[in-house]
Amino acid sequence: MRNVVIKFLTFFLLFSDISFADATEGYFSGRISSFQVEAGLLKIKADFPNIKYVNKKDVVEFWNQQANLRRCRSYVAGRTSDYILLKIPNPYECSKSVSLDRGVYLNFFSQDLVNNLKMGKEVVEILLKKRLALKSKLSHVQRDLDSHIEKVNAVNSRYEVLRQKLLLEWKKEIQSLEEDRVNSMRNYKGIEIRLDEVSHKLEKYRVEDENLKADRWSLDPRLYYKK
Repeated sequence: MRNVVIKFLTFFLLFSDISFADATEGYFSGRISSFQVEAGLLKIKADFPNIKYVNKKDVVEFWNQQANLRRCRSYVAGRTSDYILLKIPNPYECSKSVSLDRGVYLNFFSQDLVNNLKMGKEVVEILLKKRLALKSKLSHVQRDLDSHIEKVNAVNSRYEVLRQKLLLEWKKEIQSLEEDRVNSMRNYKGIEIRLDEVSHKLEKYRVEDENLKADRWSLDPRLYYKK
């Protein structure tokens, strides 16, 4: 019982400057894929959701599940979506404290991961606010687009009334011009008839200057005479 209390107190002192939530976020686990003692490179298979926040040069502590007080310190040398490559400064000494055989399951903690997640949350919060603002603008634009047909219909309706009015006026003008043409044609025909009548009467009542006319019996005009 005493050992348990000592371990608990030691653990509390180690992380006294870290909130419980942050400390939890800084934990992850993985299985050893390979370990190159000479190079001090430990390759870990890990697939936790926030692995994307593990960055190169981040400091990472790791330990066996059965002995969480015997820890090793390392930093991230590389990362993919499934693997983390750790560089251990003192690999031989570390391997004495923590079992680093292939396939061994390890626990990890990184304060840098906690900090990275904190910054990530701040970025997400900013992005959420930005997305909310963009959604509001998008909604406004969507309302404009939705009302476009109504606006077009309103414009069409207004100009349809004007078109009908102009069409009616146009027809009236055309009709008036046609009536003028018919009246002009009627007057033209009437005047033409009267002109023909006058011409006929002129021909009928024409008075000649002389009652005698030249008798053109010869080719020589000097021999003409009136009779």
